[in-house]
Amino acid sequence: MSRLGKQALNIPSGIEATYVDGVFSVKGPKGTLTRTMSDDVSISITPEGITLAPAKDTQLARALWGTYAAHIKNMIEGVSEGFKKVLQVEGVGYRGEVKGNTLVMQLGFSHPVTFDIPQGISVTSEKGTFTIAGIDKEAVGQFAANVRAKKKPEPYKGKGIRYQGEYVIRKQGKKAV
Repeated sequence: MSRLGKQALNIPSGIEATYVDGVFSVKGPKGTLTRTMSDDVSISITPEGITLAPAKDTQLARALWGTYAAHIKNMIEGVSEGFKKVLQVEGVGYRGEVKGNTLVMQLGFSHPVTFDIPQGISVTSEKGTFTIAGIDKEAVGQFAANVRAKKKPEPYKGKGIRYQGEYVIRKQGKKAV
């Protein structure tokens, strides 16, 4: 049984939610998000909130029950408040800037590393940090993970790109005999 799926999801004021022909959409002050849902889970929208239940008695329906509840909860939070990830760049000569719709970084390679910023995501660059913001939690998280993957923090000096608040376990290194 899904603990998350059993709970009714509240719809805050100013948010419109619709479910038509397998497409769930949420409209709020920050934008609109849509997602295609399988018919294995029945979704009903009432003034009290959104309730989900497995439409079939299958393992797939029970698995999607909580998953769809989490997706809908994230969509509602995204169009009302939005999501953001903050990346910290540490290392001598490591820096980056936003040029138009491209993130350009110097990460110790012989060439600059560039990322095209996806539609619906905004990136701001300050000294040593990048703030990635948007309404789609998956898109924000995936773009932040792609940027971080170019230069993960190394355990000896801690150089690289890390999430804000991420703790990197440091190693001692070589000892002189």
